[in-house]
Amino acid sequence: MGYSQHKSEESVEDYLETILLLSRRLSEVRSIDIANELGYSKPSVSVAMKNLKAKGYITVSENGYILLTETGKKLAESVYERHSLLCNWLVSLGVDPQTASADACKMEHDISPESFEAVKRCILQFMK
Repeated sequence: MGYSQHKSEESVEDYLETILLLSRRLSEVRSIDIANELGYSKPSVSVAMKNLKAKGYITVSENGYILLTETGKKLAESVYERHSLLCNWLVSLGVDPQTASADACKMEHDISPESFEAVKRCILQFMK
């Protein structure tokens, strides 16, 4: 996989994770909410939403409310699980929470499913 394709997939995952988290805090999620959360411009988010819709990850209502499809929700929850587990683990090791979150955000995109499951088993076993 080339660098630009990897960055594109990372961006998709970040948007989906953001939509998931916003949907847990807000009754309805709009593009402006995503732009404000990520610090991106509204036009950039609009283009991203068109791409996510074309890939079948989201639907957009007539009123502009964004909902994750079942596929989008599964991917978003997977990314969020990786982020949460890795971040909490790093904090438990003594890493500053802000640094842990930033590092987990990088790691969540690059770790293979096989390696993540092994790390997850190890962390959960350790925390028992």
